[in-house]
Amino acid sequence: MEFRSGPSHDDAMRLLPTITTAEILARRPPKEVVDPQRPYAYLVEPECTAEGVIESVATLFLTNRECPFHCLYCDLWRHTLDQPTPVGAIPEQIRWGLAQLLATRHIKLYNSGNFFDPLAIPPSDYPAIAALIQPFETVIVENHPRLINAHIAEFQSLLMGQLEIAIGLETVHPEILPRLNKQMTVADYQRACEALRDRDIHIRTFVLLRPPGLSDDAGVEWALRSIEVAFDAGSRCASLIPMRGGNGSMEDLARQGLFTPPTISAMYVTLRQAIEMNRGRVFVDLWGIEALFECPHCGPQQAAVLHQMNLTQRVLPWVKCDCPPTV
Repeated sequence: MEFRSGPSHDDAMRLLPTITTAEILARRPPKEVVDPQRPYAYLVEPECTAEGVIESVATLFLTNRECPFHCLYCDLWRHTLDQPTPVGAIPEQIRWGLAQLLATRHIKLYNSGNFFDPLAIPPSDYPAIAALIQPFETVIVENHPRLINAHIAEFQSLLMGQLEIAIGLETVHPEILPRLNKQMTVADYQRACEALRDRDIHIRTFVLLRPPGLSDDAGVEWALRSIEVAFDAGSRCASLIPMRGGNGSMEDLARQGLFTPPTISAMYVTLRQAIEMNRGRVFVDLWGIEALFECPHCGPQQAAVLHQMNLTQRVLPWVKCDCPPTV
């Protein structure tokens, strides 16, 4: 099963409009009601480590100030605050969240935006945060490539474990990246990676699968190109995010015929070829994958294949669907 870039995706790209921040905000549905003293979600899930061992990772989804970069595709703002995060709120969220979870050696502190935005995570809270997560061997946070600042060194100096920062490259497509309102370039990403490598900070990179304006096969091609750029820049891990709706703008583009989520087969092909690069770990995000099932019988089996490939970092045979079409 191979995908080739089709001739039609360039036509779709020319039609893909530049959507302003004001337009993105105007199309959004209402936010969820959140409590600044509690993470809006938390979980423990298995992940393949850099050593090739499957270990549990605790993830706290912190409630904090909304990201100032209003990306076209983002739906993470749903669980954010409209005002700066109160001092002391993040340590309280972490304290409470860890009490709900089994002990692990690794933790992700994801905050729907940028950990080193001082209005999202107050720097005065760094010592309290570091004390709470001192037992963890790996601490993973997320941040925009243009917010690589002095706060990173300040926070890193307080940690006992290895700091890893997840940053979004999204796509290296020269026409689509500027239209995502990410407000960054590939060069910005590469400079950020260089700065993090210089501080011995590990890098995890988010890459989008089939952003608006691309066909399924072109989505695979550009995701793989983006993953190669990420590994070239020193990323040790790539996280593949299938594009989805949910923020108003993507639904508007879908009505115009400019956005369709990737197929589950495209997810498999991209993950398979990225693993075969043998340059670092590659994961595909399986959140909401049920919406991509083309067959109610084979879909769960196909999702199980992707899950096992995430865990083992080995290519497994695909589950080919020979079921009759459902009406």
